[in-house]
Amino acid sequence: MFQKMKGSFFNKKLFLFFTCLAISFLAGLFVNFKIGDNPITREMVQQAGNLIGLDFTQSEIDSMLPDLENARENYLENRKTVLPNAVAPALVFNPLPVGFSIEGEQKEVRFSDIGEVHLPEDPEALAFYTVRQLAELLRTQQITSVELTRFFLKRLKKYDEKLHFVITYTEDLAMEQARRADAEIKAGKYRGLLHGIPYGAKDLLAVKNYKTTWGAAPYKDQKFDEDAEVIQRLEAAGAVLVAKMTMGALAWGDVWFGGKTRNPWDPEKGSSGSSAGSASAVAAGCLPFALGTETLGSIVSPSTVCGATGLRPTFGRVPRTGAMALSWSMDKIGPLCRSVEDCAIVFNALFGPDGKDLSVVDAPFNYDANFAIKKLRVGYLKSDFEGKYPFKKQDSLTLLKLKELGVELVPVELPKSPSLSFVLEAEAAAAFDELTRSGKDDLLVRQIRNAWPNVFRAARFIPAVEYIQANRLRNKLIQDMNQLMQGIDLYVNPSWASRSLGITNLTGHPCVVLPSGFKDGLPTSITFTGKLFGEAELLRFAKFYQDATKFHLDHPVLE
Repeated sequence: MFQKMKGSFFNKKLFLFFTCLAISFLAGLFVNFKIGDNPITREMVQQAGNLIGLDFTQSEIDSMLPDLENARENYLENRKTVLPNAVAPALVFNPLPVGFSIEGEQKEVRFSDIGEVHLPEDPEALAFYTVRQLAELLRTQQITSVELTRFFLKRLKKYDEKLHFVITYTEDLAMEQARRADAEIKAGKYRGLLHGIPYGAKDLLAVKNYKTTWGAAPYKDQKFDEDAEVIQRLEAAGAVLVAKMTMGALAWGDVWFGGKTRNPWDPEKGSSGSSAGSASAVAAGCLPFALGTETLGSIVSPSTVCGATGLRPTFGRVPRTGAMALSWSMDKIGPLCRSVEDCAIVFNALFGPDGKDLSVVDAPFNYDANFAIKKLRVGYLKSDFEGKYPFKKQDSLTLLKLKELGVELVPVELPKSPSLSFVLEAEAAAAFDELTRSGKDDLLVRQIRNAWPNVFRAARFIPAVEYIQANRLRNKLIQDMNQLMQGIDLYVNPSWASRSLGITNLTGHPCVVLPSGFKDGLPTSITFTGKLFGEAELLRFAKFYQDATKFHLDHPVLE
C-alpha cells in the first residue's frame, strides 16, 4: 500500500526523531504498556509542548495537569479493549467535493473485439497472453482452466526461486476452482471474461483456510475464517486463485519476512512495493493478473519498476472488507495486469458497495472501448515535465507521441498544499497500536529510521488536533483539485517526479500507470490521472496510448 519515494516524506522527521530521543521518558509514559504510577509533572508538559511547537505558562500547565492525568487514565482504560485491525474508525473519509455529482446509470460495459485467438505453437508464449486473449481460448475450449492453472503454477514455482514473489500457494483451491470452471464452460454456463483465468492476490487479502501474513513476521501464521470481499467477487466471476503474493511488511517496500522480492528485468534489484509480488509475477509472465493495493504509491511504484500496467481506482470504488487496514482514509485495491483493458476487465468485477465497507460509493463503471478519444480534454503537468529527473527523456517522448496522435494537451498545475503525509502515519500507527505497545514491532525485518517500527513510534506524538487540522487542509485540497479538473477529463503526469502521486492519494483520484519505454535496460512508466469515479474514460484513454506504443508487449528474458 505504501512505497517510500525519492525525497521521502519522512525526511522532515529528523528533528522529531532526535527530539523524541531527548524525551524518551515521555515515550515510555504514553506508549509503553508498563506505564506505572508516575505522576505527570510540569516539566513533562513543558517538554511535550516544545515537541509540538507550543509554549504554555506555568499557571496554564498547572490547570492542565488534572485533565492530563484523567486523559491518561482514559487511554489506559481504552487499551483494555482489543481492537482487531478490521475495526474501522467511526469517521468515514469522503473524497467528494462540494457540488460533485455521480452519474447514476450503469450502461453495458463494452470491451474491444478480440477477433480470433489461437493457441501458440510454442506453449510458453501463453505466459504473456493477456486476460482477453486467454479468455477467448477458454471460451472456445481450445484450452482448459485446469491446463492453464497448472501452466501458471509451474511457472510460479520455477521462477519464485529467483524472484521470491509467492508467500503461499493456494493450489488445492485453484484446482478445485479450475475444474468447476471447465465443467461450467463445457455446459455452456460461461460467466464472462474472467471465467477460468488464474490470478494472484497480495497477501493482505484474507483467504479462508490459508495464511494471510501481511508480509510481516509477527503475523506469518495468521489465518482468517473468511474471504476478502474482492476474493469473493473474483470467485463469483469464475477466476482461479493460485497464490498469495509477497508484499513489503505491513505494506511498505519489497522486503518481507522471507526475503526481498526481485525485479524480473534485473533480479539483482528489488521489485519495489508494496504490491511487490503482484507486479513481479505479472511482469515475469507467471500470472495473467494480480490484485494489489495502494495507499501512497504501492501500485504505481512496482508497476513502474517491473513494467506492469496498474490501475489505482478512486477511493471508495472497491470494498476493502477482509483486507489489512493501513490507512482507513487512503487504502485502495486495484489490479496489476499486462494491458490497460485487462485492468478494465478485472476492475469490472471488483467495483461497487458490499454494505460493509462504508466508504464505498455506488457509482457506475461505463467502460466503452469504442468511446471517441477526441471527446476527452487532456491536461499535462507542464512544470513537472520541465524539471530534471531520471525518466525525463521517456516522458518527453510520451508527450510528443500524444501530440502526434492528435491529442491537444492543455498545461495545468497542481494546487499548492503543505505536506499532509502524517495523516497516513497517524492512521497506520493506530492500525498497529498493539504491535507497538507489545514490542513485537522488533520482529519486523526492516528496523531502520525510514521503516514502520520507527514511524509508528514517532506517530504517537502527532496531536489529535494536528491530525484534524491536516484533514481540514485535505478538504481544501479536495476542493482545489476539483477546480483543476473542471476544465479537463484527465491529465498526464510523471509517475514519480511529481507531487501528483502524494496529492491524489490524499484526494482519492484514480490513475493508470503503464510502460512508456526503457532506461538502462529497465522499464519506465507514465501515469494518467483521472476524475473521481472517472475510471471508464481514464482507462479508455490509457488504452489508446498503449495500443499506439506497444511497450507492454516487451517482456523480460528469464533463465
